[in-house]
Amino acid sequence: MELRKGKVKRAMPKNTEREAEMMPLVSPAIRTIAMPAFTNSAGDIFGGWLMSQMDLAAGSVAARCARGRCATIEVNRMVFKSPVKVGDEVTVFAKLLSIGTTSMKLKVSAWRRPRDGDRSTKVTEAIFTFVALDSEGSPRPVRSGEVVSDPKR
Repeated sequence: MELRKGKVKRAMPKNTEREAEMMPLVSPAIRTIAMPAFTNSAGDIFGGWLMSQMDLAAGSVAARCARGRCATIEVNRMVFKSPVKVGDEVTVFAKLLSIGTTSMKLKVSAWRRPRDGDRSTKVTEAIFTFVALDSEGSPRPVRSGEVVSDPKR
């Protein structure tokens, strides 16, 4: 804090916008620990590993919705806002946004919490699109009448 002419001025963190975001109050699709085997040449967690965790989380939700096999067909714009460090707890949320005839769109966000900290910050988010597949690997209708509704999501 800094005092100026009788007023209290609070120092704001550099990443005020990012830190102001609140982690969703729903059950995560995946929670894991970032390990040394997943690092890039700079020593941070490789972005491809994080994207794969997001794809696994979204795929799990899509398969429950479609009641069967699904495949990722698109990932819409992913921006990495901050690095994930070795030992961080990574939490991934996946929320179903819409269901088409054969496809589903999900909003997926990834959050990190330092091993010794209490505050989680959003690392990235994206819209993932999945298509429901039949046993031959061809697109099939999503069985929307059988969508499982999880009250925590």
